[in-house]
Amino acid sequence: MELELKLKKALEELRKNEEKKFDQTVDLIVNLQKFDIKRNSLNIFTQVPHKIKNLRVCGFLEAKNNNVETILESEFKKYADKKKIKKLAKQFDFFIAQASLMPKVATTFGKNLGPLGKMPSPQLGIVTNTDERIIKELLEKINKSVKLRTKEPSIKIAVGKQSMPDEHIIDNITTIYNSLLKSLPRQKENIRNLGIKFTMTKPQKIAIR
Repeated sequence: MELELKLKKALEELRKNEEKKFDQTVDLIVNLQKFDIKRNSLNIFTQVPHKIKNLRVCGFLEAKNNNVETILESEFKKYADKKKIKKLAKQFDFFIAQASLMPKVATTFGKNLGPLGKMPSPQLGIVTNTDERIIKELLEKINKSVKLRTKEPSIKIAVGKQSMPDEHIIDNITTIYNSLLKSLPRQKENIRNLGIKFTMTKPQKIAIR
């Protein structure tokens, strides 16, 4: 409860800043401590209660699907050039794949999508069944998913939009925070502090002790 009150106060301070002409993203910053990135790297998905935004999703599938931008196996050869894969990676936030195509997806796209954390994942993104309903349900799940990945001692995650009610933003942050705590080897001891910010503001720091 104490964390929720601190988040509420921080959001009130952020909303005092001058309004921008676009809907700013709300970012959560988690500063870690006593955490060895190489030994204890995190790469997990967490479901949040409130959708942050509609992600741009691309599927490597055996047949075109009306719910998702599709790249067929026969089109893989177009991406022999690394520059085209890099352009593709900028176009889309998330990639899914049909399980039967994963070996070829890994061969064609792995070297470029892997380092960006955008390779289709067994956790959320590899499907055996590609009928309309399954893909639609998967997209809804993806749009409420946040990826927690440690590449440095600070994790920055989009948790909402400025236009969302404070309660929804706080719900998302506390869900992510609790999920992160369970995944860290020393739980709360591994977190130095939190920060939240809008796209164009400085962070509001939040002590967790």
